[in-house]
Amino acid sequence: MTWTTHMQAFPSNRRRRTFRFTSRWRPQGVGPPSLGRRASGGQIRPVPVGVTFRPVGNVPPEKDSWAAAHPCYGAPMSSIKKIQVTFDCADPERVARFWCEVLGYEVPSPPEGFDTWGGFDRSLPAERQGAAFACVDPSGDGPRLFFQRVPEGKAVKNRVHLDVRVGTGLVGEERLAALEAECARLVALGAVQVQVLRADGFNESCIAMQDIEGNEFCLD
Repeated sequence: MTWTTHMQAFPSNRRRRTFRFTSRWRPQGVGPPSLGRRASGGQIRPVPVGVTFRPVGNVPPEKDSWAAAHPCYGAPMSSIKKIQVTFDCADPERVARFWCEVLGYEVPSPPEGFDTWGGFDRSLPAERQGAAFACVDPSGDGPRLFFQRVPEGKAVKNRVHLDVRVGTGLVGEERLAALEAECARLVALGAVQVQVLRADGFNESCIAMQDIEGNEFCLD
């Protein structure tokens, strides 16, 4: 892919948002086990009394009372949409390179005509230098991560966060040991451990973390 600038492909006039961290609790046993948080090796667990769920996807309105009440939802789609995850931050390249280490992502090749991203960055107007950076999954499976510089600092907890799936298929002490080992690796890179949430008989363990600019994520 060839870019002229970072921001041509991703306009900078998006609305700024602030977020708050989501709750630890997430009901399990609905949909594929991989969608449940801290599921014990894919084990299906009972849903608490009084908890209901809206089916996901293009469910016929007559089988989905929520969709029946909101007819603009559930219409046929031409294709599944890919997503990009965007971070507001103060130092885009620093945060991007941190997440490369977390996820095994890579920095894409610089635009044609440049040997390095640093050379490309120096070719931009002064106000655009250091304004954005990106990293990608080398397998092409995961979403692209894009980091854009914003003037304001982080004020509240995110309402959307990433779960880094470290303990998939593991339970009990084996799972916790895997999470703690990864936590130690990331703390050495500048992450912050916020809280260890231990298995409680309903959810398996996870560790709440913050990245180098305070964005929340979980080792899950």
